[in-house]
Amino acid sequence: MQPLVSIIMGSTSDYDVMSKAAQILDEFEIPFEINALSAHRTPEKVEEFAHSAKGRGIKVIIAGAGMAAHLPGVVAALTPVPVIGVPIKASLDGMDALLAIVQMPPGIPVATVAINGAMNAGLLAVQMIATGDEALYSHFVAYKEGLKKKIIDANKELSEVKFKFRV
Repeated sequence: MQPLVSIIMGSTSDYDVMSKAAQILDEFEIPFEINALSAHRTPEKVEEFAHSAKGRGIKVIIAGAGMAAHLPGVVAALTPVPVIGVPIKASLDGMDALLAIVQMPPGIPVATVAINGAMNAGLLAVQMIATGDEALYSHFVAYKEGLKKKIIDANKELSEVKFKFRV
């Protein structure tokens, strides 16, 4: 089994957040790899990873980083593979990471999700891959219908909660 998605993070301390992307990929049965790579501590490894991603069959890279958060942008600069950035809340409530990831120069796009939004990064990777896979597309559509059903069911439960002055 060859990975289609690569999940990378600046440090293993980011694992708790980034594991949510892994859980989504597992749910959709998309093979993935997960590694710690630091743009500042292991720049040569980051460069080697980025240059080899497409040749290894990687379709999407999910890159999480906190604070200065250079990892997603550096990787995006070095590969044609789409990169999804996950700002990690490490300092300044994650705003430093969010701004570092979202403020990329023209020509170096990084799709960016919410602070600690690795679940949405996983879902975005699924959507990207599903554009060329009808079975995966159908599975994703069913997932979205399940989200809708959860809200409908929750509203039904809320309608049965009794309060003295509820109209």
